[in-house]
Amino acid sequence: MPKIDIEDYEKRCKEILEDEEVRFAGLLDESGNLLVGGFKQNINHRLTEEQQDAVNKEVASRIAKRKKYDKELGRVKYSASRREHVVIMSFPIYEKAVLIVAEPNVNIDRLAYKIIEKLGSQWGEFFGK
Repeated sequence: MPKIDIEDYEKRCKEILEDEEVRFAGLLDESGNLLVGGFKQNINHRLTEEQQDAVNKEVASRIAKRKKYDKELGRVKYSASRREHVVIMSFPIYEKAVLIVAEPNVNIDRLAYKIIEKLGSQWGEFFGK
């Protein structure tokens, strides 16, 4: 399995955070620990640090569970949950994941394609390349 360049993903998360609709961008390990990234400056996080850690771990757990059906249904490209106050998106990358928290009115598919473009070459097959 290819190794992820953490410093590269730190740059990618910063680039994703430049989008006005994105509140949080971070790379999680397979246990849900935040490796790099975080919230935009001067933004209401909505969750305590402990709650955010719990969300991260839940996202990682869900990603692991979804792999069960990869052979039959294909790999998950991204997953999104629209809530009243935020949209939460996850993009599995090997054994890790990029977690995105965005504004509630965001167009999920449009934002997902923009993020996938920024995530790089392993996403080429998503566009049929």
